[in-house]
Amino acid sequence: MKEPRTTDFGKIIKGKSDPRYNPSPPKGGLVIRVTTKVLDGYEKTENTYRKIMHRSLGRDNFWVTVSEKKELINGKLPDTFLRRLVRFHLVDNTRGEPTMWRLSDIRTIKGNLENGQLSAKVVLRNDQGDRGYETQILGMIKTEGGEITGFDAVAKGQYWGEGKYTRNAPKGRFPLAVAFKLADGKDIADSIPPQGSRGWVQGYIN
Repeated sequence: MKEPRTTDFGKIIKGKSDPRYNPSPPKGGLVIRVTTKVLDGYEKTENTYRKIMHRSLGRDNFWVTVSEKKELINGKLPDTFLRRLVRFHLVDNTRGEPTMWRLSDIRTIKGNLENGQLSAKVVLRNDQGDRGYETQILGMIKTEGGEITGFDAVAKGQYWGEGKYTRNAPKGRFPLAVAFKLADGKDIADSIPPQGSRGWVQGYIN
């Protein structure tokens, strides 16, 4: 039996990390956990792999800037906050990396924040009409001592279509829910940058 051949590649020198792909959350802002679930619509199957996919959850983080946080504390709903939530987090990421929404895909976006109660109506649809989401958002924001101590919200509505990397969605329209909860930093996943920020942090934030 021949001895395995070895190759000396020399000393590996650590290079600089690319900040576009390893960004930190906005200083003084918030990290909100996002969990997505297809509630129904899949055809029955005996395939083990498909059963797992049908029960799967999508997980992401939603970043909130310090200026947006201050506005929320003061009872105002920033346009940038709501637009970022809609474009990058109202997506079906339960089967893979989702296609994010373009600004032009936002057909309706109406939000309100009153006495800590958050509500919004959203209609998303691409130009081809083969992918969209019609949903309402309801939530609650708790503040104490000039800080946000709680953020809980749910978007629930009718989704349709799929992306290049999220194939095998239910046929036609199907119920999709997206839950938002303030992160406490105890889960290592809280430090992972949002999917929509990868390589394009400023585009995500702005």
